[in-house]
Amino acid sequence: MLNSTIFNLAALAALIPASLVHLRGHSGRDGVYWLVLLVAVVGSLSWAIAQLGDSWHTGLSLATWMAISASLVVFLAVTLLTTQAWRLTPLLLPYLILLGIIATVWSQAPEKPLPTAVPWAWMGVHIGLSILTFALLTIAAVAGLAVVLQERALKRKRLSGLTKILPSITDGEALQLRLLAAGETVLGAGLLTGLATRYMSDANLFALDHKTFLSTLCFIVIAILLVAHRRVGVRGRRAGSYTLVAYLLLTLAYLGVKFVTDVLLS
Repeated sequence: MLNSTIFNLAALAALIPASLVHLRGHSGRDGVYWLVLLVAVVGSLSWAIAQLGDSWHTGLSLATWMAISASLVVFLAVTLLTTQAWRLTPLLLPYLILLGIIATVWSQAPEKPLPTAVPWAWMGVHIGLSILTFALLTIAAVAGLAVVLQERALKRKRLSGLTKILPSITDGEALQLRLLAAGETVLGAGLLTGLATRYMSDANLFALDHKTFLSTLCFIVIAILLVAHRRVGVRGRRAGSYTLVAYLLLTLAYLGVKFVTDVLLS
């Protein structure tokens, strides 16, 4: 128990340097930046794997740490592939720290058993798609928030230290839309595997639980946003706001439902 607590706190502490790296006199994708980002990735991923053990668990803590780890891995990849994504670090890392605190506080919450009638390989695919969706849309939502903050600062003609670091509206919007498109594809696959998983579990294909309902709403909101952007040019703060709404729906589906069932109703 003590070792687990220390490991948990160490994983949480590993996120802190990356959340503060932008406060240096000079910021950029230099050696220090990559070092602290790798520390955050390794720390969170190690703790998630340690909790996982020999089999998947359904607890809130593991689900949250898997979401944190996946978000960091995706962010690392996006930062390697694009020149401006690193500028989202001041928004992303504090949010992941908040998730880590939630996971730590409720680390002893009871778990619900996995459906035994579903083959583990199929369940693993569904879980993997769910985690990847959450990670992609986490970065997309952070990019959308950056767009909202930048546009508001420009309208007020008041640039802060934060908005000077964040990507420009054009860069943030482009990153947001690419991640939304990727997230929509993975989310669609996740919804299909979720329906199949339900059918294998209780032979009921069309029963709509809270998680499926919220995930489906998220899929619809993103689809509307992507079509509206292409057809009528919805962009800027409006597009960012829709992205944040979609992410809220997904968060409620992925972590919110689990918090209610495992913590509030346990």
